[in-house]
Amino acid sequence: MKKFIKNHHYRGRFAPSPTGPLHFGSLVAAMGSYLDARSCDGEWLIRIEDLDRTREINGATQLILETLVKFGFWWDGEIIYQSRRTDAYAAAIEKLVNRHLAYPCACTRKEIMERAVTGVEGAIYPGTCRKGLAEGREGRSIRVLTSEGPINISDAVQGPLIQQIDREIGDFIIRRADGYHAYQLAVVIDDAWQGITHIVRGADLLTSTPRQVFLQKLFGLSHPIYAHLPLAVDNQGRKLSKQHHDTPVDPKQPMDALLQALAFLHQPLPPQRPNSLDEFWRWATAHWSLAAIPAIHQIPASSLRYLNNLR
Repeated sequence: MKKFIKNHHYRGRFAPSPTGPLHFGSLVAAMGSYLDARSCDGEWLIRIEDLDRTREINGATQLILETLVKFGFWWDGEIIYQSRRTDAYAAAIEKLVNRHLAYPCACTRKEIMERAVTGVEGAIYPGTCRKGLAEGREGRSIRVLTSEGPINISDAVQGPLIQQIDREIGDFIIRRADGYHAYQLAVVIDDAWQGITHIVRGADLLTSTPRQVFLQKLFGLSHPIYAHLPLAVDNQGRKLSKQHHDTPVDPKQPMDALLQALAFLHQPLPPQRPNSLDEFWRWATAHWSLAAIPAIHQIPASSLRYLNNLR
């Protein structure tokens, strides 16, 4: 593994879910987080977000890691797997419950839908179990108790975001009815444990960020710097993703996809096609600029040069 001069004030990460091979949208997220870290002489870590084993595809983790290597990505330290950190998540939930900041919820999805109004991410939990379970009901999931007051975020790409969680989201789940710990909790615990200072990821997670900042406040944790990149979408506006079986990037021809991803992020392209991956990454790192990335949530993958043969 290559050695880098490290800026220990910068720690970034790429955290794919093993639901299929690496596709173009994932490559964009990996490239953005990687270049932001390397341009600051920072560290770049890998975390496999494999909490939900029902969605995991056999062999996907190894395939993703092998593809990253073939594209010239090199990470620092050991790879972290969320499936091996469930004790840490359980301990975090216990702390919130003991402080009366989280509570068991007996509601089914159908019951919530019958009473809820729609918010930015679907049904807003109506607070049915906030004051305790109804007689004869047992807790299925665990929710965090939200409070009044706005969460303010200044995103390095998308700009300011203000969200009133209790009104726009409601008390959200931190342990699901099937026993799995929720993404919102796990990502906060892991980012703090790994000392992550900068998070560069796709804009599909932008509206999740206020919930993560809220949890960070509850645990007394510092807040990373966030930068949410535009999503690569098809001509119908649907996000390119592994679970939708979109065409994976070809590890046998990495340079084409790398140039496509660089163009997608509105970064300057090398004047001539690079002769090697090292040459590509030297150019891309030296010319990297978050400020050049447009403050929009999605870009059709077919709209930019170098992308005509993507799919």
